[in-house]
Amino acid sequence: MAFTGWPVEAVEFYEGLEADNSRTYWHANRATYDECVKAPMEALLAELAKEFGEGRIFRPNRDTRFSKDKSPYKVNCAAILPGGYVSFSSEGLFAGAGLYTPEPAQLARFREAVAADRSGKELEAIVATLRKAKYDVGAREELKTAPKGYEKDHPRIDLLRWKGITMSKGWEVGAWLGTKKAKDRVVATFQAAKPLITWLEKHTA
Repeated sequence: MAFTGWPVEAVEFYEGLEADNSRTYWHANRATYDECVKAPMEALLAELAKEFGEGRIFRPNRDTRFSKDKSPYKVNCAAILPGGYVSFSSEGLFAGAGLYTPEPAQLARFREAVAADRSGKELEAIVATLRKAKYDVGAREELKTAPKGYEKDHPRIDLLRWKGITMSKGWEVGAWLGTKKAKDRVVATFQAAKPLITWLEKHTA
């Protein structure tokens, strides 16, 4: 199956799920999810695999064990690849890449590389290039002050305060979403992320 985008029924499926996040709704509309949401994502991953690695789709069920929100289903279809992350929802399409939730040792290596003159300046240049291309660059969590062991006036203190680093871009729903242009936008994002991924593999793996 070739990727041809997500049909309007896929957007409508998630609009309905947001209004009625129940097992009754899910099972009544499971065929729409399988055919209009999941199948296009599988087709996209198959076409991305050669350049960005094999991907996998996250399960649609939420883990509600430790959450006050007991809604059983996620309101997006997301997948992870070695070269990035992609998510489809009623709001549109989202793609990104980077170091989202680093382990403590990985975070320590990230900060050491940021602090070092050569590798730190290299990352600064990567971030500047991504921002010039209108990608969002940041981190899931950010300290309010310098991490332990680093000076508050370090020239790259903003990067040092980040607990990891990601780049991303999102697009609102439009006619393009039901065409191959959706793949083009994901591919462009993953390609733009390659210098960041290479830097992370070299300094934090």
